[in-house]
Amino acid sequence: MKLPVSTEWLLHCATTLAQLDPGATASAAQLAQYYDLPAPYLAKQLQALVRSGVLAATTGPRGGFRLGRPAAEITLLQIVEAVDGGASPYECREIRQQGRGALRPEDCRETCVLAAKMAEAHEAWRSSLAATSLADVLATLPATAPERTRRRMAGTA
Repeated sequence: MKLPVSTEWLLHCATTLAQLDPGATASAAQLAQYYDLPAPYLAKQLQALVRSGVLAATTGPRGGFRLGRPAAEITLLQIVEAVDGGASPYECREIRQQGRGALRPEDCRETCVLAAKMAEAHEAWRSSLAATSLADVLATLPATAPERTRRRMAGTA
């Protein structure tokens, strides 16, 4: 499975916002500069997280993005699904019933074993992401990371 590059961007941006002081915001331009990303495209992608409730956005001179709820209540799956949706990356087209090797219809009453295994793998992946919150991610960062992030986002380091 290959996710769009914007998925990585938004996972990192949400993690960065989770490291800011409560109530603090960062603009799309600040986040884009922090990661050397194209600001207009990032701003558009961040809106997907706002629509899903992962982020909240405020306008005005001190506006920007912040977490929409506590980091412990935001899972990696919620971020990924806000950007990429929840559809399975595998679609069984029942080719086992086509061509010279076609199975008889009565041999295809059960779900294709390959489709079942792919669905099982997709569900395991989703379960893993659903079990990991932004707070869990923050807990694994070096102790100095949040302060460093806050300073750099503020432009003081």
